[in-house]
Amino acid sequence: MKNPWEEIGLDDYENHMKLDSVKQLQTLNSMMKAQFDEYPVTTAMVLGVAGGNGLEHVDGGKYSTVYGVDINEKYLDAVAARFAGMTDSGVLKLLKADLISEPEKLPQAELLIANLLIEYIGYDAFAKVVSAVNPRFVSCVIQINEDVCNWVSDSPYIHSFDKLEEVHHQMEENELVVTMNAVGYSEKAKMKERLPNGKALVRIDFENEAFN
Repeated sequence: MKNPWEEIGLDDYENHMKLDSVKQLQTLNSMMKAQFDEYPVTTAMVLGVAGGNGLEHVDGGKYSTVYGVDINEKYLDAVAARFAGMTDSGVLKLLKADLISEPEKLPQAELLIANLLIEYIGYDAFAKVVSAVNPRFVSCVIQINEDVCNWVSDSPYIHSFDKLEEVHHQMEENELVVTMNAVGYSEKAKMKERLPNGKALVRIDFENEAFN
């Protein structure tokens, strides 16, 4: 059975995310700039790269390699077209992978970025991905919903996301911290950005205790 994310058009996804009533595309973009700038690393991996939102903040003088991972091949094709300069130079490397069943396909990277991704694979699968990539730093953005019944904001595109109910997991900050502690990562920082409709994006960063 196909993952629902393989059937959602990129235009529908991005147009929904950037609506004034949702504002997730814009908020995530600024949060990703901070994620890329934060740590003294030269390699990074973005899980669920979608259309490449935020990749324009990759500093070519800092990063030798940035991996963009997604399950949707059409999304990766769009990223390759939008960031042709980065792919041609070899800085941006794109990889199609099902993170639930294929974590072993992932190369290692010093920084792992997972924004609005853990919701769709679950804590246990994410822990296996982290162990496979073995980063020093992990920076996650999760969506916190006061209205758990309506975790997708209303919009003209909402029915494009109907099948996501099959794979969505409600996120809890404490549960994520416990999961990461279990694989050797301690919480390093946390910040929150409020969104419309009673939602918020929470960024939680972790560091691999083995590097300390």
